[in-house]
Amino acid sequence: MGKSHEKLSNNLEEIRKAAGLTQLELSESAEVSRKSINAIENGIYVPSTVLALKIAKTLRCSVEELFKLR
Repeated sequence: MGKSHEKLSNNLEEIRKAAGLTQLELSESAEVSRKSINAIENGIYVPSTVLALKIAKTLRCSVEELFKLR
């Protein structure tokens, strides 16, 4: 995972909750720690391309729906 990026925002928490998943459930599906999901949701870390794709696949949405440049 990369460092935070001030021009990147995400809708991960909203989309995850709408899907009815906890951070733990999403983290298990994406094969990362729950703390990683929390850090992404809070804008502390930018996920790798592979992780972003795994998260999007689990949530059945596109990466562009999850992450946006401001």
